[in-house]
Amino acid sequence: MRPPSDCQNMTELRAEIDRLDCEIMALLVARMGYIDRAIALKSEVGLPARIEDRVHEVLENARQQAAAQGFDPDLAEALWSRLVEWSIAREERVLGNDEEGKT
Repeated sequence: MRPPSDCQNMTELRAEIDRLDCEIMALLVARMGYIDRAIALKSEVGLPARIEDRVHEVLENARQQAAAQGFDPDLAEALWSRLVEWSIAREERVLGNDEEGKT
């Protein structure tokens, strides 16, 4: 990884951004694997997709990590909130608890 200050032009800078985007995507895919495992474990023990205490914990963790690393905590919370809501919706679909699947 090259520091931003070492990028001499926009082509080099964009290449680094694209490389980081690939790394972020790989981490999101890895995270999704853990969500899939959570679905299986929740199904085995009858837990719901949404566990409010955990949602709050994840969002607070995102805020704290952002602040500690010099990132905007509000933006981190907004990004993680979207990620968490997507994950819960995915769990609900698989677990059969989504609103569209109810009769």
